[in-house]
Amino acid sequence: MERRHFLKGAAALSSLGFITPVWSESRQAEPQSACAVATRRRFLMTQTYNLKPPGGSEGEVKLWIPVPEDTSFQQLQKLTFSGNYQQAYLTANNRYGAKTLFATWPDSKGPMEVKVEMLIETQDLEPMKNHQLDGWQIPESDLVFPPEVKPYLEATPHIATDGIVKETAMKIVGSEKSPLKQAKLIYDWVKTHMHRDDSVIGCGTGDVGQILKEGKLGGKCTDINSVFVALCRATGIPAREMFGIRLGATRKLAAYSAKAFGSADARGVAKISGAQHCRAMFWLAGYGWLPADPADVTKMRLAEDKENGDPAVEAVSDYLFGNQEMNWVGFNHGRDFALSPAAEQGDINNFGYPYAEVDGDPLNFYDPAVFSYDYVAVEQR
Repeated sequence: MERRHFLKGAAALSSLGFITPVWSESRQAEPQSACAVATRRRFLMTQTYNLKPPGGSEGEVKLWIPVPEDTSFQQLQKLTFSGNYQQAYLTANNRYGAKTLFATWPDSKGPMEVKVEMLIETQDLEPMKNHQLDGWQIPESDLVFPPEVKPYLEATPHIATDGIVKETAMKIVGSEKSPLKQAKLIYDWVKTHMHRDDSVIGCGTGDVGQILKEGKLGGKCTDINSVFVALCRATGIPAREMFGIRLGATRKLAAYSAKAFGSADARGVAKISGAQHCRAMFWLAGYGWLPADPADVTKMRLAEDKENGDPAVEAVSDYLFGNQEMNWVGFNHGRDFALSPAAEQGDINNFGYPYAEVDGDPLNFYDPAVFSYDYVAVEQR
């Protein structure tokens, strides 16, 4: 089903607040899908919003909620929403095609409530672990990228690719010509030289030029994985972040950390209001998109008080280059772009959190207590 047909149908159903996506069954397959033999998991994510604007704020209220992208490793099987909004509908009319549930209220004087349920199926993405890249060689068409991939070579306001970023990238890769080996060199440099800083708000801003100029080399997942993305782009490797949220307990990495990679109670219930997490991917010609998450290596080091070179750290590092466990769902790859419908504040840095404006003034989406939203995910067994 083409996007315009889906959106037309979504608009017709929006008054009912019930949409069963069917694009997951008819979309074009991504190159060399790594999910032919993989673990499947299903999660019901419930989001509850009860917006409470700061004192004195009045006027029209607008809410943008990120909706998971459909890929070879995750599918949104059902989406329902209800509330006392004036209108609510799905849209993806923006530069990155980031799917959005958009809701409005005419004023902020009364209750503003929305409940969203998303049934999500995921599959572990493990091309490296499954040896799908053994013997990979640079194709003759190495420098010819599909049109949909080329944007992920470009700079954005937060993803610089020149100056100190370019200089750093060239020092890291040296004389190496293989894009796969270049990406691994960059990954190793980032996970070794950068550190997680829990004092950073949210997932960080990911301003790569500023991070490298200041030389502090710390932050959270968006900061750390954005450095990987920018260094790859500066080297000529398409790369992108994927902004999403952890849904439940880790199975693959629990032996290395009980708290760094996602958790849930014995019933599979996970309270995830603050579980947003950014991952990274890079494009390998002749294969497709490969995952990489140096930020989670730094998170595990901090959580377990371990140093680079520790066997457990190295085991996690080896897994997170070219593999990702899908107790997480990705929303979109949007970076420095305009929401649709447009927000009065202009372009947003990324769309991993819900975003709301009251009379054009944004709410603090980094703090779910202030924004007043609650996320719970339950693994379906």
